[in-house]
Amino acid sequence: MAKVNISLMIGARYSRARRRNGFISFISAISMIGIALGVWVIITVVSIMNGFGNELRGRILDVTPHVTITGQGGWLHDWQKLEPELKQREDIKGYAPYIYAQGLVTSNGNVKGALVRGVLPDYEKSVSVVPESMYQGRFDSLQAGKYNVVLGVGLANALRAQVGDKVTLISPQGQSTPAGLMPRLRRFTVTGVFGGIGPDDYDGALAFVHMRDAAKLYKARNQVSGIRLTMNEPYEARQAAAEIAASADFRYVVDNWTRQHKSFFRALEVERRMTFIVLFLVVAVAAFNIVSTLVMVVTDKRADIAILRTLGLSPKGVMGIFFVQGVTSGVTGTVVGAIAGVLTALNITTIINFIEGLLGHQLFPADVYIITDFPAELRWSDVWAVVVVSILISMLATLYPSWQASRTQPAEALRYE
Repeated sequence: MAKVNISLMIGARYSRARRRNGFISFISAISMIGIALGVWVIITVVSIMNGFGNELRGRILDVTPHVTITGQGGWLHDWQKLEPELKQREDIKGYAPYIYAQGLVTSNGNVKGALVRGVLPDYEKSVSVVPESMYQGRFDSLQAGKYNVVLGVGLANALRAQVGDKVTLISPQGQSTPAGLMPRLRRFTVTGVFGGIGPDDYDGALAFVHMRDAAKLYKARNQVSGIRLTMNEPYEARQAAAEIAASADFRYVVDNWTRQHKSFFRALEVERRMTFIVLFLVVAVAAFNIVSTLVMVVTDKRADIAILRTLGLSPKGVMGIFFVQGVTSGVTGTVVGAIAGVLTALNITTIINFIEGLLGHQLFPADVYIITDFPAELRWSDVWAVVVVSILISMLATLYPSWQASRTQPAEALRYE
């Protein structure tokens, strides 16, 4: 005959049995509900934060080069010499030379500071989503010698400029004249407007011109500011940058997006971890209800404990009974909360749309926020971490009441029965 674990059997029976004291039953239910709610909230919030982090990372990578190669003095000479090596690398999706400078743009009496990027349209398509994000006009309208410009929608609105309008681009580099040092300026025709990508300051400050036109305006001659690279796997940018720099004997300055935005993504990760810790306090508070429940159960079952001790059950066995009872509440609440959290994370978009329909307005208006929906990414590693930690907290909460129960003296407990 198989040996029966008395502690497990009695503990499971105590967990299922209806208690004579209704208040104890109420506290026990509250503890399970509290743990379930805590686990539910943790999984849902962490999944939403994962989604927001990935969405922000994706939007930044859409407009930020994964790797940049520049010269030691800020200008890159004979960039074409690097093309054979870049073409041989299978991990590079595309590359494009560029001239990057600052300037002022004026139109209709409006003046706005701008970040001017001189590009080659055919190359730019392989490293940027701007050609695919045109509101008006075409990106390939940038032709050498035509002096056309493509503006971000925020910049175009600030200048009150539309496709077909003339704008004046002023370079901070001056030129000597009989009247003194005068800024260099050139009239450009607006042939396109792009938007809907990256942060608001990206659409509100960037202007694209052909690289040859930018070279004439900024006296770059045959130099470029650098080469932008897009990787097939953005997270391999650091290794690729190191390999490119080493292969060129470190003659160039090679940077990557993980360094350029290191503080931002580190802040996101710190915020995610702190939110994780703070939300676990909800589970910890619920676990204290398990302590109070078991303390009252131990008091209520003193006579039963004394009888079991008289029949030969060891203090360790008594401790096991209440340990099983407390862990059962914790596991039940954890499992229910985990299921609810997973279902919520997988259907968060539907839930938010339903809530917005009831409220009659958008929770994240497009004119205020960069991200207008609730992108959630459920990571099973997070789910298992939450479940394991929640069960461990429940186990710790049962130790003290179970230990107190094991110290019950049969004679003392049965004296007044």
